[in-house]
Amino acid sequence: MHRFFLTAINMLFLSLTVFAQTATISGTARLGDSGKPVQKVLVIISELGRSVETDLDGRYEFRDVPDGTYTLIAHLDRFPDILRQVKVEGAQVQVDFEIALLTQDPITVTVNAKEQSTFEAFQAVTVIDSLKLALSAQPSFGEALGNKIGDGIAKRAFGPGPARPVIRGFDGDRVLVLQDGMRIGSLASQSGDHSDPVDVLSLDRVEVVKGPATLLYGSNAVGGVVNAVTGHHELHDRPHGGLRGYLTGLGGTTNALGGGGGGLEYGRGSFLFWGSGSGQRTGNYDTPEGKIPNSQTRMTNGRGGFGYYGSRSYLSLSYSYNNVRYGVPFAGQFEGHHHDDELRHPAAWRGRLHEDHEEVDILNRATNHNLRLSGGFRSSSAIENIRYSLNYNNYRMEEIESSSGITAVGSIFRNREFSYRTYFDQTRTGRLSGTFGFSGLLRRYRVDGAEALAPPVEHNNFAAFLLEEVRLSSGVKFQFGGRVETNRYDATVFQADPFGTRRMPLNIGRYDGPSGGAIRDRAFTGFSGAAGLSFSPFENAVFVVNYTHSYRAPALEELYNYGPHIGTLTFEIGDANLNRERTDGIDLALRYSSSRLRAEANLYYYNISDFVFLAPTGEFEDGLPVAEFKQADSRFAGIELGTELKLHDYLFLNAGLDAVDAELKRTNLPLPRIPPLRGRLGLEFRYRGLSLLPETIMARSQKQTFAIETPTAGYTIFNLTASYTLFQQHAAHVFSINGFNLGNRLYRNHLSFIKDLAPEIGRGVRFTYTVRFF
Repeated sequence: MHRFFLTAINMLFLSLTVFAQTATISGTARLGDSGKPVQKVLVIISELGRSVETDLDGRYEFRDVPDGTYTLIAHLDRFPDILRQVKVEGAQVQVDFEIALLTQDPITVTVNAKEQSTFEAFQAVTVIDSLKLALSAQPSFGEALGNKIGDGIAKRAFGPGPARPVIRGFDGDRVLVLQDGMRIGSLASQSGDHSDPVDVLSLDRVEVVKGPATLLYGSNAVGGVVNAVTGHHELHDRPHGGLRGYLTGLGGTTNALGGGGGGLEYGRGSFLFWGSGSGQRTGNYDTPEGKIPNSQTRMTNGRGGFGYYGSRSYLSLSYSYNNVRYGVPFAGQFEGHHHDDELRHPAAWRGRLHEDHEEVDILNRATNHNLRLSGGFRSSSAIENIRYSLNYNNYRMEEIESSSGITAVGSIFRNREFSYRTYFDQTRTGRLSGTFGFSGLLRRYRVDGAEALAPPVEHNNFAAFLLEEVRLSSGVKFQFGGRVETNRYDATVFQADPFGTRRMPLNIGRYDGPSGGAIRDRAFTGFSGAAGLSFSPFENAVFVVNYTHSYRAPALEELYNYGPHIGTLTFEIGDANLNRERTDGIDLALRYSSSRLRAEANLYYYNISDFVFLAPTGEFEDGLPVAEFKQADSRFAGIELGTELKLHDYLFLNAGLDAVDAELKRTNLPLPRIPPLRGRLGLEFRYRGLSLLPETIMARSQKQTFAIETPTAGYTIFNLTASYTLFQQHAAHVFSINGFNLGNRLYRNHLSFIKDLAPEIGRGVRFTYTVRFF
């Protein structure tokens, strides 16, 4: 009898084991409307860490998959990732993928450091894929993101070269720009005349997380995060075989645009190699008022790397180089008016700068070297995945002044950063899953020359964070997390002269200035926390509510700057005694997605204690208004609406609207450079590979202005975009044409530092051709 029971138990155990291993997930991957099979599509079971490539017939298969609910991701380089949820219950499951250049449900890796659908994300996310980036054919990263109306994304500008994104009215140190989840090393957050060194043509996509993202990314992300994803580090933790790549060429009128780029990936066994490069140029751009002088741009970029991807671990190393040159329109004219008391208000600048004054052109030349090591380990223990990144940036910018045929370097900016980040992904236990980790930054900043507004500073940052998610029931999720972060600034009052023979004081006269006395070292430690609830109120809909408490340490320039700063058109006076900022915010989001209608509505309100801002004193120094960094309570409130309605099988209505209101609470004074109410309306025709989109862009006049800020008139402009995609079994060709400002309307960007002098670009056409082979 004893032997009988043992035999029965063994047979039962064997049968259960065999039963649990009989489940199979299989399917095909096909191209767009052509229906042609696609090989070398990487299909991933996220929870199991398993992957397989499609064969010549576009088929894939996973065998011996245990029962459970899984996320399948289909990835093909330079195409949007596709995500599918599948439930396995001991039988064969068919999951097919349609590979297309456009997708209704983009993937984000930025919100919680894992791939997930933007529809299900706890924060509002806008994804701009590589096709849309190529269609925009813009000369800088900020211009490429442009004005995403309905998404709360606007453009700060000092000419096209140094343009930078603004999220929900937040700018500067409150918006963090990343590449593949790590810092890019530029100084664009500190000054309006610096640029972000990002090669737009090499990107897989750009993800914009709107609202506080401080839990994972720190106090610089209280307004949002912009993550430029190349795919080489965020997406590559598994190999693929063979050769794939892309080529892009572009040109345009109105600014003599020309350029192109390309990239290759080659995989063999467990190894993967990649490389890419691009070059682009523009001349001075035309407006209905004429050409804008010194608005030209030049850029060259290169990137290369390799990786090893084993069954349990992976490691990759990459190097990139960016070289950018761009003019800063009219900046030299302000420097030529240091003692012109008649030009004390922006309204007086227009038409006056060239009268009886010697012209000075300023050209910024910036280079950035980036070295990055990324890797990870997979495990079947309580920690299923460990991911880490080490990142080094060496950024240098020279401000070159030209006048009467004489050229000289006026200032040299240096910024060296070493940053690191590690994630520990927890194995799902019942309803609970999550990620915790730590990150840090070691930064050395120094400026030599006329714009040495701050002393050399060493900035050290360290943080630990936790982000957890609980699935309460079907369709109901609760997320919570926290972050403790410390920032330390060590300021050097003296630096060596250019010849290294003696030590010179830096702006000694400012130490007894009106705003805080002596420069001193500062240290800040703070806590950020968040909690959110997501549920489905009705079919095909998700409602999300988020509460965030965010901490931000004052930025280097807010603590230490003193002197004339052309990048903000003010004579800045920092305050080494500033306190940290605290933000309490509520975000509400309602999303709906069906075969006919896709819509999203976002509402937000942020209350910020001790908000840091530049407060004009009413005085002028060196021809610029004197402004001190002050603190006061403020609030931001806004709305974002976007929809796509299918009117017919081939006809879609696209519409969007956004508005933000921001002011100091005690005085009700509007904050500077806040976007006006904006709207867009388009009617898109799609048939097979053809797309035709006429679109109207509208902006209301902005009369809610800060001190010394001028109102901006409203405008309506018309654009037309057409593209045709030709699919082949191993390639996709995209031909596109973009006509912009077709009415040649004279209009100005309220967020431009030089809007009273330089209107936006006039009527023109851009052409783009891209081929992607696989």
